[in-house]
Amino acid sequence: MIPPAALSVAGLDKRFGEHRLLESVSLEILAGERIVLLGESGSGKSTLLNIIAGLEPADAGTIRIAGERVDGRDADASAAIRRTRLGFVFQAFHLLPQLDALGNVMVPLLLLGTPYRTARRLAEAQLESLGMGARIHALPATLSGGEQQRIAIARALVHRPTLLLADEPTGNLDEDNARRVLELLEAACAEHGAALLMATHSAQAARSGSRVLRLAHAGLHPA
Repeated sequence: MIPPAALSVAGLDKRFGEHRLLESVSLEILAGERIVLLGESGSGKSTLLNIIAGLEPADAGTIRIAGERVDGRDADASAAIRRTRLGFVFQAFHLLPQLDALGNVMVPLLLLGTPYRTARRLAEAQLESLGMGARIHALPATLSGGEQQRIAIARALVHRPTLLLADEPTGNLDEDNARRVLELLEAACAEHGAALLMATHSAQAARSGSRVLRLAHAGLHPA
């Protein structure tokens, strides 16, 4: 039996007043694929990722993650899907400033009801795999931009999501740290079979994808 696609989007539309931002967007991503999403500023890349994550509603269309339809759900159901199926890497990191690196990475596991000791062990292992084993007790404010991004990636991966969404994950980083982050994302997809959808302006990031698509008014097209 052929497993369902990690992500399947069909006929997605989104309007803001009279402005149609997304029109008839359709996309399918298989497990382990790394899809790079290009587009001009204001083309709707971040909005598309937010809709897939259930953070914003669409006006039309369907979204399935691992074969399960996830669009049109209420806030609690959308949050449950994010906790179990999704990992999201934001450009601005969104780390909790009062928690150290370990605490930030443990949060998704604790929200899923993972016992504390197990969550700690898994979070430590994830941080170690990303080269942050020596910084697990550092607060975000004491970390460099590259280190904070690695914490954000560890947090997005620790619960082994089906789908990893990344919105400009290298936008705040220098070239060396950006390359390292892209290598980490590629390794995570290879190791865990996660599918990746990454929105970016970066030509360096675009070269890391197994497919590159461009978002325009009339939908998605090969770049």
